[in-house]
Amino acid sequence: MRIPYEQSSAVGAGIIELADDVVAVILQTVREGWQIAISSEDVNGAAAEVPMTERLRDGMRSVLRAPNHPWGKVLVILPGTESRSSPDTLLPDGRTDIPILSLHVFLRTQEHDPHAILECKRLSGGNSHLCREYVMEGMDRFCSGKYGRSHAVGFLIGYVIAGSPKEAADRVNCYLQHVSRIAEMLVRTRLVPRLSTWRSVHVRSQSSPIELHHALLEVA
Repeated sequence: MRIPYEQSSAVGAGIIELADDVVAVILQTVREGWQIAISSEDVNGAAAEVPMTERLRDGMRSVLRAPNHPWGKVLVILPGTESRSSPDTLLPDGRTDIPILSLHVFLRTQEHDPHAILECKRLSGGNSHLCREYVMEGMDRFCSGKYGRSHAVGFLIGYVIAGSPKEAADRVNCYLQHVSRIAEMLVRTRLVPRLSTWRSVHVRSQSSPIELHHALLEVA
Protein backbone atom coordinates (compact mmCIF):
# COMPACT_ATOMS: atom_id res chain seq x y z
CA MET A 1 0.00 0.00 0.00
CA ARG A 2 1.52 3.34 -1.05
CA ILE A 3 1.56 6.33 1.30
CA PRO A 4 0.87 9.61 -0.56
CA TYR A 5 3.95 11.74 0.03
CA GLU A 6 3.14 14.59 -2.31
CA GLN A 7 -0.60 15.08 -2.30
CA SER A 8 -2.13 17.48 0.20
CA SER A 9 -3.05 15.96 3.54
CA ALA A 10 -4.80 19.00 4.93
CA VAL A 11 -7.08 21.45 3.15
CA GLY A 12 -9.51 24.14 4.12
CA ALA A 13 -9.47 26.59 7.01
CA GLY A 14 -7.85 24.52 9.72
CA ILE A 15 -9.75 21.33 8.86
CA ILE A 16 -7.50 18.27 8.65
CA GLU A 17 -8.36 15.95 5.77
CA LEU A 18 -6.83 12.48 5.49
CA ALA A 19 -6.20 10.94 2.09
CA ASP A 20 -7.95 7.62 1.46
CA ASP A 21 -4.59 5.85 1.43
CA VAL A 22 -3.82 7.17 4.92
CA VAL A 23 -7.23 6.07 6.21
CA ALA A 24 -6.54 2.58 4.86
CA VAL A 25 -3.07 2.54 6.44
CA ILE A 26 -4.50 3.45 9.86
CA LEU A 27 -7.15 0.72 9.57
CA GLN A 28 -4.56 -1.81 8.41
CA THR A 29 -2.41 -0.92 11.43
CA VAL A 30 -5.45 -1.47 13.65
CA ARG A 31 -6.02 -4.91 12.10
CA GLU A 32 -2.42 -6.02 12.53
CA GLY A 33 -2.18 -4.52 16.01
CA TRP A 34 -5.34 -6.36 17.06
CA GLN A 35 -3.87 -9.67 15.93
CA ILE A 36 -1.13 -9.06 18.50
CA ALA A 37 -3.50 -7.74 21.17
CA ILE A 38 -5.89 -10.71 21.20
CA SER A 39 -3.07 -13.04 22.26
CA SER A 40 -3.09 -11.36 25.68
CA GLU A 41 -4.99 -13.04 28.49
CA ASP A 42 -6.64 -9.78 29.58
CA VAL A 43 -8.30 -9.30 26.19
CA ASN A 44 -11.56 -11.20 26.52
CA GLY A 45 -15.31 -10.75 26.58
CA ALA A 46 -15.30 -9.80 30.26
CA ALA A 47 -12.55 -7.19 29.94
CA ALA A 48 -13.18 -3.46 30.23
CA GLU A 49 -12.40 -1.05 27.40
CA VAL A 50 -9.25 0.40 28.94
CA PRO A 51 -7.10 -2.76 29.13
CA MET A 52 -8.17 -3.81 25.64
CA THR A 53 -7.33 -0.35 24.32
CA GLU A 54 -3.91 -0.48 25.99
CA ARG A 55 -3.24 -3.84 24.34
CA LEU A 56 -4.42 -2.54 20.97
CA ARG A 57 -2.20 0.54 21.26
CA ASP A 58 0.80 -1.63 22.18
CA GLY A 59 0.05 -3.94 19.28
CA MET A 60 -0.13 -1.06 16.80
CA ARG A 61 3.18 0.27 18.04
CA SER A 62 4.76 -3.16 17.67
CA VAL A 63 3.55 -3.32 14.09
CA LEU A 64 5.09 0.05 13.23
CA ARG A 65 8.37 -0.80 15.01
CA ALA A 66 9.03 -3.78 12.74
CA PRO A 67 12.27 -3.39 10.77
CA ASN A 68 11.79 -1.64 7.43
CA HIS A 69 8.06 -1.26 8.01
CA PRO A 70 6.77 1.08 5.25
CA TRP A 71 4.65 3.11 7.69
CA GLY A 72 6.97 3.07 10.69
CA LYS A 73 8.35 6.55 9.93
CA VAL A 74 5.00 7.97 8.83
CA LEU A 75 2.65 7.32 11.76
CA VAL A 76 3.24 7.84 15.48
CA ILE A 77 0.87 6.15 17.95
CA LEU A 78 0.56 8.57 20.85
CA PRO A 79 -0.52 7.70 24.40
CA GLY A 80 -4.06 8.40 25.46
CA THR A 81 -4.18 12.09 26.33
CA GLU A 82 -6.51 14.67 27.80
CA SER A 83 -8.10 16.84 25.15
CA ARG A 84 -9.95 20.13 24.81
CA SER A 85 -13.08 20.30 22.68
CA SER A 86 -12.37 23.87 21.53
CA PRO A 87 -9.53 26.43 21.60
CA ASP A 88 -11.54 28.47 24.13
CA THR A 89 -11.65 25.56 26.61
CA LEU A 90 -8.88 26.14 29.16
CA LEU A 91 -9.17 22.87 31.06
CA PRO A 92 -9.26 19.46 29.31
CA ASP A 93 -12.82 18.15 28.98
CA GLY A 94 -12.16 14.81 27.36
CA ARG A 95 -9.64 12.02 26.91
CA THR A 96 -8.74 10.49 23.58
CA ASP A 97 -8.18 6.73 23.53
CA ILE A 98 -5.64 6.36 20.71
CA PRO A 99 -4.38 9.58 19.09
CA ILE A 100 -2.25 9.31 15.96
CA LEU A 101 0.25 11.78 14.54
CA SER A 102 0.95 11.78 10.80
CA LEU A 103 4.34 13.24 10.00
CA HIS A 104 3.15 14.31 6.56
CA VAL A 105 0.26 16.29 8.00
CA PHE A 106 2.57 17.87 10.56
CA LEU A 107 5.10 18.94 7.94
CA ARG A 108 2.35 20.57 5.87
CA THR A 109 0.35 22.19 8.64
CA GLN A 110 2.66 22.47 11.68
CA GLU A 111 -0.34 21.20 13.66
CA HIS A 112 0.94 19.61 16.87
CA ASP A 113 -2.35 18.10 18.06
CA PRO A 114 -3.27 14.56 16.92
CA HIS A 115 -4.20 14.26 13.26
CA ALA A 116 -6.40 11.19 13.76
CA ILE A 117 -8.33 10.04 16.81
CA LEU A 118 -9.47 6.49 17.58
CA GLU A 119 -12.28 6.20 20.12
CA CYS A 120 -12.81 2.68 21.48
CA LYS A 121 -16.03 1.10 22.79
CA ARG A 122 -17.33 -2.35 23.69
CA LEU A 123 -20.08 -3.73 21.45
CA SER A 124 -22.36 -6.75 21.25
CA GLY A 125 -24.90 -7.75 18.67
CA GLY A 126 -27.24 -8.83 21.45
CA ASN A 127 -26.77 -5.91 23.84
CA SER A 128 -28.82 -2.83 22.98
CA HIS A 129 -27.32 -0.88 25.92
CA LEU A 130 -23.77 -1.21 24.59
CA CYS A 131 -24.90 -0.28 21.08
CA ARG A 132 -26.67 2.80 22.43
CA GLU A 133 -23.52 3.78 24.33
CA TYR A 134 -21.48 3.25 21.16
CA VAL A 135 -23.60 5.98 19.57
CA MET A 136 -24.02 8.35 22.51
CA GLU A 137 -20.53 8.03 24.03
CA GLY A 138 -18.66 7.30 20.83
CA MET A 139 -20.15 8.67 17.62
CA ASP A 140 -21.78 11.65 19.29
CA ARG A 141 -18.49 12.82 20.79
CA PHE A 142 -17.28 13.37 17.24
CA CYS A 143 -20.61 14.85 16.14
CA SER A 144 -20.59 17.40 18.97
CA GLY A 145 -16.97 18.35 18.32
CA LYS A 146 -15.78 17.09 21.69
CA TYR A 147 -13.37 14.97 19.69
CA GLY A 148 -11.97 15.84 16.28
CA ARG A 149 -13.48 19.32 15.97
CA SER A 150 -10.81 20.25 13.42
CA HIS A 151 -10.86 16.82 11.72
CA ALA A 152 -12.80 15.77 8.64
CA VAL A 153 -12.21 12.09 9.46
CA GLY A 154 -12.52 10.13 12.70
CA PHE A 155 -12.24 6.49 13.75
CA LEU A 156 -14.30 4.30 16.07
CA ILE A 157 -13.08 0.91 17.27
CA GLY A 158 -15.75 -1.51 18.45
CA TYR A 159 -14.65 -4.46 20.60
CA VAL A 160 -17.29 -7.04 19.69
CA ILE A 161 -17.51 -9.12 22.88
CA ALA A 162 -20.40 -11.31 21.66
CA GLY A 163 -21.94 -12.07 18.29
CA SER A 164 -20.49 -11.02 14.95
CA PRO A 165 -19.36 -7.57 13.76
CA LYS A 166 -22.29 -7.51 11.33
CA GLU A 167 -24.75 -8.23 14.13
CA ALA A 168 -23.24 -5.42 16.19
CA ALA A 169 -23.39 -2.97 13.27
CA ASP A 170 -27.00 -3.96 12.58
CA ARG A 171 -27.92 -3.32 16.22
CA VAL A 172 -26.25 0.11 16.09
CA ASN A 173 -28.22 0.90 12.93
CA CYS A 174 -31.44 -0.23 14.62
CA TYR A 175 -30.85 2.32 17.35
CA LEU A 176 -30.04 5.08 14.85
CA GLN A 177 -33.19 4.26 12.93
CA HIS A 178 -35.21 4.27 16.16
CA VAL A 179 -34.04 7.81 17.00
CA SER A 180 -34.65 9.04 13.42
CA ARG A 181 -30.99 9.34 12.44
CA ILE A 182 -31.22 7.25 9.30
CA ALA A 183 -28.78 9.45 7.37
CA GLU A 184 -26.09 8.58 9.93
CA MET A 185 -26.42 4.81 9.70
CA LEU A 186 -23.35 2.64 9.19
CA VAL A 187 -22.59 1.53 5.62
CA ARG A 188 -20.34 -1.47 4.98
CA THR A 189 -16.95 -0.79 3.40
CA ARG A 190 -14.06 -2.97 2.32
CA LEU A 191 -11.06 -0.71 2.72
CA VAL A 192 -8.80 -3.34 4.32
CA PRO A 193 -8.83 -7.09 3.63
CA ARG A 194 -9.89 -9.28 6.56
CA LEU A 195 -11.15 -6.32 8.61
CA SER A 196 -14.83 -5.59 9.24
CA THR A 197 -15.27 -1.89 8.50
CA TRP A 198 -18.18 0.49 8.12
CA ARG A 199 -18.52 4.20 7.34
CA SER A 200 -20.91 6.90 8.52
CA VAL A 201 -21.23 10.64 7.82
CA HIS A 202 -22.45 13.21 10.34
CA VAL A 203 -23.38 16.88 10.13
CA ARG A 204 -21.90 19.10 12.84
CA SER A 205 -23.38 22.44 13.89
CA GLN A 206 -20.08 24.18 14.66
CA SER A 207 -17.84 22.65 12.02
CA SER A 208 -17.84 20.86 8.68
CA PRO A 209 -19.29 17.32 8.42
CA ILE A 210 -17.21 14.45 9.73
CA GLU A 211 -16.73 11.02 8.20
CA LEU A 212 -16.33 8.20 10.70
CA HIS A 213 -14.67 4.88 9.92
CA HIS A 214 -15.75 2.01 12.16
CA ALA A 215 -13.51 -1.05 12.69
CA LEU A 216 -15.38 -3.78 14.56
CA LEU A 217 -12.96 -6.25 16.13
CA GLU A 218 -13.99 -9.70 17.32
CA VAL A 219 -12.77 -10.37 20.86
CA ALA A 220 -13.48 -14.10 20.97
